[in-house]
Amino acid sequence: MTDFSSEYFTMNEEQAVEYAKEKLDYFKPDAVLTCKEIGDGNLNYVFRIVDEKNGDSIILKQAGPVARISDEFKVSPDRNRIESDILKIQYDYAPEYTPKTYQYDPIMNCFAMEDLSDYEIMRAALIKHETFPDFADHITTFMAKTLLLTSDVVMNHKDKKALVKSFINPELCEISEDLVYTEPFYDCERNEVFPTTLPFIEKEIWGDQQLQLETAKLKFEFMTNAQSLIHGDLHTGSVFIKKGSTKVIDPEFAFYGPAGYDIGNVVANLIFAYANGQATITDEKEREQFTSYILNTIKDVVDLFKEKFNTLWNQSEKDLVATYDGFQSYYIDNILMDTAAVTGLELCRRIIGLAKVADITSIEQENARKRAEESCLTAAKQFIINRAVFNSGTDFVNQVKQAF
Repeated sequence: MTDFSSEYFTMNEEQAVEYAKEKLDYFKPDAVLTCKEIGDGNLNYVFRIVDEKNGDSIILKQAGPVARISDEFKVSPDRNRIESDILKIQYDYAPEYTPKTYQYDPIMNCFAMEDLSDYEIMRAALIKHETFPDFADHITTFMAKTLLLTSDVVMNHKDKKALVKSFINPELCEISEDLVYTEPFYDCERNEVFPTTLPFIEKEIWGDQQLQLETAKLKFEFMTNAQSLIHGDLHTGSVFIKKGSTKVIDPEFAFYGPAGYDIGNVVANLIFAYANGQATITDEKEREQFTSYILNTIKDVVDLFKEKFNTLWNQSEKDLVATYDGFQSYYIDNILMDTAAVTGLELCRRIIGLAKVADITSIEQENARKRAEESCLTAAKQFIINRAVFNSGTDFVNQVKQAF
């Protein structure tokens, strides 16, 4: 009999079944349980446990002591406590877009959550060039609620500071500080650069001192701007989706940071989907339909977020000074400026840095991948350097069109 009550260890599939029987008050007494480890991310171990007799199922997610992407990253297993806690907060604000969680175990550093196996990871669906007309509406409702309602604008300031303390998350923040803000912008040995794109990167990214200066400014803003309780890694690989329904998962990078970080991640990863469609769809009509859908979704993500954020702002009780004329516009303009900057940072880091995206790496033709990467990086520079001029969805879309 395995001891789950005294000391942490990384579970295997057989032990996950034992754990479910002993620790989870979820399955029926006569359950016949099977388990498969389905984690394909960079950090965690994810087990799907199924009752073959009654048809019930659950996900058990456990944090390991090192990141699966590289054992250079030593990360606290406490991140699963952070993830479990923020999922509960997000569920309170946006239950229709957040999976339900059941319990967190501080000894085994794991928690149980709703099984979303009837959904698909959005990145995989977009690589197959599927479209989801409701996504922009769903994700902007999620972001407007979670980003405004966890901010000083509407929260009691002491309560908000208590959350800042609870979600300080230094190890995973350090990963973002390194992989997003630092390493892509110089010839770091941990970068993984597609050889054909290297000359462009050497000249346009590593050789651009103005770009480096702007990324330095942005890094210190990221580290010091405790604006909202952000997801921290809100890309298309952190979204489960099916027609008519969207669920946001994997908020283990959550901490109090700039609200635009989440929005920029969404936009950048839609741009990767656009790049993939441009490079891999051979039928002209099909390519036009898919890429137009992506551009319209980018526009809607920015514009619907802005509209919903402002509506929620007007409906909420606020700090007195947040009611002064002009402050609301100032606040949202700064979020959009951060959105543009993070769009550029995410585009750079996924092409130059250690953690890649399949939208780009799955482009098999060498010159097509080179064009896709260079177009993404061209747009990225403008989003970072000229971030103050991106005030609407049309501004973002026009920049993508210019770069491609």
